[in-house]
Amino acid sequence: QVQLVESGGGLVQPGGSLRLSCAASGIIFRIYAMGWYRQAPGNPRELVATITNDSGGSTNYADSVKGRFTISRDNAKNTVYLQMNSLKPEDTAVYYCNAKLITHDSWGQGTQVTVSS
Repeated sequence: QVQLVESGGGLVQPGGSLRLSCAASGIIFRIYAMGWYRQAPGNPRELVATITNDSGGSTNYADSVKGRFTISRDNAKNTVYLQMNSLKPEDTAVYYCNAKLITHDSWGQGTQVTVSS
């Protein structure tokens, strides 16, 4: 099993920045990619960004966050980050960390991000 613990959410004004962290533990060698998803009230969960666990660290972003959000990883700490800049009210959602294994996905408990003046 893989356990994921997110941190770093909160309230920020439009145009501000936040950095989310996701620490993985457990059978982490089975993870081949990690990512962030978000879910706003009344909406389905959507992909925000992903990064592979190989040496290349390929990244993928939703069009809505390209140029504003950056996903990165620290393999020594088994941690993935999401740097969010130029935040907009429409970025308000619960953000979930995701780990992809061959057999299944693991999810964190979610962290609330609210962008409001």
